[in-house]
Amino acid sequence: MTPGRELAGWRVLVPRGGAWGDRAAARLREHGAVGVVAPVIDFAPSEHPERLADAFARLAEGAFDWLVVSSATTVDVMVSLGIQVPETTRIAAVGETTSGALTLAGYPVDFVPETDNSARGFVRSWPAEPVGARVLVPQSELNDPTLEAGLARLGFSAEFVTAYRTVGVPVTERVASDVASGRIRAVLVSSGSVARQIAAQLAPLPEGTVVVCIGPRTAFDTRAAGLPVHAIAEERTSGSLVQALVDYATDR
Repeated sequence: MTPGRELAGWRVLVPRGGAWGDRAAARLREHGAVGVVAPVIDFAPSEHPERLADAFARLAEGAFDWLVVSSATTVDVMVSLGIQVPETTRIAAVGETTSGALTLAGYPVDFVPETDNSARGFVRSWPAEPVGARVLVPQSELNDPTLEAGLARLGFSAEFVTAYRTVGVPVTERVASDVASGRIRAVLVSSGSVARQIAAQLAPLPEGTVVVCIGPRTAFDTRAAGLPVHAIAEERTSGSLVQALVDYATDR
C-alpha cells in the first residue's frame, strides 16, 4: 500500500464527538480514510450533585492527599465548576490524554504512568505512599472496578464520587443504514459505554466490518456486548486507535 494511503476508500465510524472525534477523523484522513463522526454517547451531570459538591469542598479544604482523575470528561466537569486544588494535594492522571487535558486546564500533574495508560497500569506503577493516604476519585457513574480494587489493595483510603453520567445518543438513520450495508468498513471503539451503544443500536454488524478497540479493558467490554474485536490499540489515544486499524489493514 502507498504510505499515507493505507485506508484509501475506507469509511470509518467515529462514535465519539468533540475534540476526540475531531482528532480521530483527522488521523483517518492522513491515511486516506473518511471518518464518519457520529457520537453514540454524551455526558450528563451527576444525579447527586450535592455529593460531588461536598467532595470538592473538602478537596479545597485540603482533606485529600491525592486527586485521581481518570478521564478528560472529569477535567471538563472540574473546569465548569471552577474547582481549585490546594498545593498540598497532588494530582494523578490515568493516561496521557487525561494528563494533557489537566495540563491544558491549568492543573499540575504529579503522576501519570509512563507506559501503560490503563487503570491496571496506573495502579501497578503508583509511587509508594503511606498506608491510609487519602484519595479522591471523581469519575463516571460507570466506575472502574480495577481502579477501585487496586487502590484498596495498596492500602489507600479512597473515596469515589460520581462526577458525570454517560448517556446514549441515537445515530441517524443514514449512519445506521451505512453500517448495515457495509458502506462503513470499520468502527473505532473507545470505551465500554461506546461498545454497548453500538451493540444496542447497530448490531449485528456485517461480517466484514472491522472493530478496533482502545486497550484490553475496552476489548473485553466489547466482546461482552456481543461484538467481534479485530484489533486492539496499545495506547489509550485516538491516534493509537487509528494506527491499530492501519496495521490491521496493512497486514490483511
